[in-house]
Parts: sequence; C-alpha cells; structure tokens
Amino acid sequence: MKIAILSDIHGNPIALEAVLQDIAEQGGADEYWILGDFLSLGPDPVGTLERLTKLPNIRFVRGNTERYMITGDRPPPSLEVAAQNPDLLPVLVEVATTFAWTQGMITAAGCLPWVADLDLEFSGCLPDGTKYHCVHGSPGRDDGGIHPNLTSSAIESLVADCDADLIFVGHTHFPLDVLVSGKRVINVGCVSNPIQPDLRASYVRLTAEKAGYEIQFQRVDYDREAVITALEEIHHPAAEYIVKHMRGEIDPWK
Repeated sequence: MKIAILSDIHGNPIALEAVLQDIAEQGGADEYWILGDFLSLGPDPVGTLERLTKLPNIRFVRGNTERYMITGDRPPPSLEVAAQNPDLLPVLVEVATTFAWTQGMITAAGCLPWVADLDLEFSGCLPDGTKYHCVHGSPGRDDGGIHPNLTSSAIESLVADCDADLIFVGHTHFPLDVLVSGKRVINVGCVSNPIQPDLRASYVRLTAEKAGYEIQFQRVDYDREAVITALEEIHHPAAEYIVKHMRGEIDPWK
C-alpha cells in the first residue's frame, strides 16, 4: 500500500500539481491523506479543492485555517490588541479580508458545508499493526504545531495522550522525523507557502506492508513566480504576505 501524505497546500494548485506529478513519477499512490490548511492563503482555493477531490481514496482533516472559515476565529492580532497598538491595524485588516475572501470563494462554490464537516483527526492501523494518527497541529488540536526547534520533552508533552505508534502532522511547514517515548512523530512539511531555507514543496510517501512500513520525504520544486503572478492578477488580499513566503523572506524565528 502506497500513501501520499500532504499538508498545507494553501490554495495553491500550481504547487499541488507539481507534487501530484512527482507522486505519479514515484509510482503513484493508493491513498492520499491531506492534513489540513489546503484552502486559505493561496490564489485558487476552489480549484485546489476540486483537484484534490478527484483523487482516489482521499482522506482529509481540517487545519486551523479551515476552522477560521467556519467559526469566525482568526489568528492574531485580536481587535482588542490592535486597538491598544494601532500599528497592528493593517495586519488585522489583512487577516480579516483574507479569510473573508476565501470563505466567500468556498461559499460561492457551495463547498462551505463540506468544509464544516471535516474531522479534526483520524486514526487507524497499518498492515503490520502499527497504529497511526493524523492531525494538522498536534493530537487533539488543529494548531499547537511541532517543529525542529522544540525539545524532545516539549514534543513528548504534545503527543503524550495519543495512543499511536506513528503520528503525522503539518501546520509548522517544517519537515521533521523524531522518536519520542517510543512514538515516531512525522511532520510532513508544506506543499505551499514555504519557509527558508528550502523553498520546495515537501510531502511524505508512506509504503506500508505486512512486513513493515517505510517513510520517504520528498521535495519538489515548482514555479513560485507563477504563483506570485496569479496572486497579483486577482489582487489577493494577502498577496504581500504570501509573496514573502514564495521568495524566502519569512524568518520564522523572529
């Protein structure tokens, strides 16, 4: 059984197509697992969703950005914080308009009820009996991300209550493969909106047989300038922010 595990596609069909082409070149996939944040912060959320739902044997979990569209939650800054610090008002406006834009696109396509029904996480067993768990951020959460700068004890605290041998996450955009307290934690990285130094798309191939399983991280380049052009042509409300990702201008540790 061959499974392709993707996260953080962020409404970017250009990056998605490059990854799907790579999957085909690697021998294809029997199943696709999508670990959230596949709609917002990109030029074409509807086209991305349409492409994904044509794939065979696909499973989804929601990410925090899918939750934003359904619940009205938003990332920082809050209105109260921006009121106290007027310098944050442009960020507040950009965040509000960005998720309103995506929600409008998804609503117009008739897909919002489908997004609202997405599961937070799913679990199962591989053919060799390995128990796996898939979630966007960390077990029980669509945020609370796992990344290489966390200590082993910090990661252990995030997965301690999860009864699985193999845990797949996304959210932070950083590929990671770490063993904590007998649990193997895999962050599959991101398809879109990359973070320096490697701006290529990242995903994971899982090959699972009765004799065991194998994890393979894949990196795929794509035309980031074409993504930038698409953002500018539609006057995307978060174009400036997304372009910084595409050009490697985001330093996550500042």
